[in-house]
Amino acid sequence: MTRRRLRPEEIELWKKVAETADRMHSDPARPEPKPKPKPKKSAHRRLPDFQIGTRSAPSLAQTDLSPTISEQLDKTPLRMDRNTFGKMRRGKMLPEGRIDLHGMTMDKAHPALNGFIMRSHAQGKRLVLVITGKGKHRDEGGPIPVRFGVLKHNVPQWLSMPPLSTVVLQVTEAHQSHGGGGAYYVYLRRNR
Repeated sequence: MTRRRLRPEEIELWKKVAETADRMHSDPARPEPKPKPKPKKSAHRRLPDFQIGTRSAPSLAQTDLSPTISEQLDKTPLRMDRNTFGKMRRGKMLPEGRIDLHGMTMDKAHPALNGFIMRSHAQGKRLVLVITGKGKHRDEGGPIPVRFGVLKHNVPQWLSMPPLSTVVLQVTEAHQSHGGGGAYYVYLRRNR
C-alpha cells in the first residue's frame, strides 16, 4: 500500500491540534520511569518448593457431581431378603416377565410401564425386567448439558412414585447377561 502525501491544509490543521495538546513527559526524548509498586505482604502461606520425583499431596477438594443412576440405586436401602437380592444382582434369578421400552417416547413409555408393572403384580410375578436401553448421546454442546438415556433416568423415578411405589419392593440395575446398564430388575411385593 502506498502512502499519500499530506496536503498543506491537513498539515496546518495538525499543527493547530498539536499546539493545544499538553506533553505527557517533561523531556520527550527521555521519559521518567515510574517506580514499580512493591508487592504487599499478605497472610498467604508459601507453597513448598517442588522437588523432581515427588508426588503432589492429594487434593481434598472434590467436584460436586450428581451421582449416576447406578450409584443412586446402590444407595437405596435394601427392602428385600439379602440372599435373594444377591442372587438377583448376580443374574442367577430369571425374570418372570419383561418389557422393552426401546424407541418409545416418554409419553408412550410411562403408561406402558405402569400397565406392565400393575399386570405383573396382579399375576403374582415377583421379578420382572424393564429394558430401557443405554440411550443415545444427544448433547449438541449447548450451554446446558443434556444427559443421554432419557428413559434410563426416568424409569427408576417412575417406579418410586405412586401408583407403582405401592407394588415395587426393589429396583436395581440388571446383570450383564440381562442387559446390564440398559435394563433394570424390578422386584415386586407379594400379591395379597
